[in-house]
Amino acid sequence: MTISVVRKTLPALKSSALRDFIEILQGLGWYNEADHNKTENNYILNKNLIEFFSIDDAQKIRGRKRDILFINEANEIDIEDWRQLLLRTSGKVIIDYNPSDFEHWIYDQVLTRDDCATLITTYKDNPHLPDALKREIESLKDADPEYWKIFGLGERGQLVGLVFNNWREGARVPDNAKLVGCGLDWGFSADPTAVVKVYQHEQTLFIQECLYERGLTNPDVSKRLEQSLNKRDEIYADSAEPKSIEEVFRYGWNIRPTMKGADSIINSIDILRRFQLVLIGHNLSKEFRTYKWKTDKAGKQLNEPVDFNNHLIDATRYLALMKLNNRPRGKYATTSI
Repeated sequence: MTISVVRKTLPALKSSALRDFIEILQGLGWYNEADHNKTENNYILNKNLIEFFSIDDAQKIRGRKRDILFINEANEIDIEDWRQLLLRTSGKVIIDYNPSDFEHWIYDQVLTRDDCATLITTYKDNPHLPDALKREIESLKDADPEYWKIFGLGERGQLVGLVFNNWREGARVPDNAKLVGCGLDWGFSADPTAVVKVYQHEQTLFIQECLYERGLTNPDVSKRLEQSLNKRDEIYADSAEPKSIEEVFRYGWNIRPTMKGADSIINSIDILRRFQLVLIGHNLSKEFRTYKWKTDKAGKQLNEPVDFNNHLIDATRYLALMKLNNRPRGKYATTSI
């Protein structure tokens, strides 16, 4: 039997479904490196071929047939890719998605089929979800009714009042773009530690996702930074954790706190809206796609964004405040704001 696991981009697939699959096998004691073809992203399990590929691999989309198809984050792909995959699947098709797009081909072309069964799951159905993350999701009840409807209840919603509309997805940073610096947002259990590198060419910023991972200690963070950053690169981090900044600084990184203020969130958003943004990284695009202004219970938009699923955005904001605001900046200090 051939089982295909598909997502829009290969980096997104590797850092989500493929990594989860391997970690589950390892946790069960079933992983065998000899069965894992890392070049082709395939795995042989009980004589079944489990293949992982992305939508940008046209040869595999229009290639050989499969018995079972699983599409992760299906709302990211377009209807033509869906049709091509469906035509080459002889058995069951499974898709998952967040219902954050009020209008989508999934609602019209999939959910209306007689042979389609829909299962709505929420954070309550995940026994492995950390308590801190559960509390963060439940805080959406008061923070924003529409966010709670989508991410808390798993119901179809409409994200209106998005903060950014000046962005598009990209594949790479062009050679003529110059590095501005890096931003870092701390996390651990509920929130991931998030790191971006920001490049500029004229009025375009290229924002590259470098790190998005939970459960990292500061020594772990230092090791992960070595994979994508140079120790000379300027890193601006959330000043709320001066001890973490100091510890990573002692590992040799050029890290310093972000000098924030009462209106720093709005100011940094205004800075980023002056540019055209090119986003490189699936978690980064996912955050920008759902980052919206708060609304009250009457539906009135407030001048404050919802503080949810915005870790890479926060990292980008820190860099924008310190390097793109054209204002004097202080020296390294563990200043508490």
